[in-house]
Amino acid sequence: MKRNIERFPEDFMFELTEDEINIVVSQFVIPSKSFLGGAKPFAFTEQGVAMLSGVLKSEKAIKINIAIMRTFVILRNSLLNLEEITSKVKEIENQFPEIYKILNHLMNKEDIKTEQEDRTKIGYKK
Repeated sequence: MKRNIERFPEDFMFELTEDEINIVVSQFVIPSKSFLGGAKPFAFTEQGVAMLSGVLKSEKAIKINIAIMRTFVILRNSLLNLEEITSKVKEIENQFPEIYKILNHLMNKEDIKTEQEDRTKIGYKK
């Protein structure tokens, strides 16, 4: 039986982009880019990890697989909570647009002060 290997990477794993590789390297997951030997690493999707569980036989591998699946569930729940919080904040912003504008102004006060200090001085020079 011949498997369709061309579909496998799209559905169950993907190649990391340069930005993603830089994030992984900067977080000490990978010591350096040279550690990769010039190749771009692949990462498993949640479905890819689930497929691995059918192949793995050792007790340790099964425990690690379960831990990874639980992590995916926690990440998914966190994203749902983040979306819920974001929608509530937007709802509040729409209810009180003036307060939101004032808060933005106050938060950007340092940027405005820095911009004003960096401007070229004009006028009488002593």
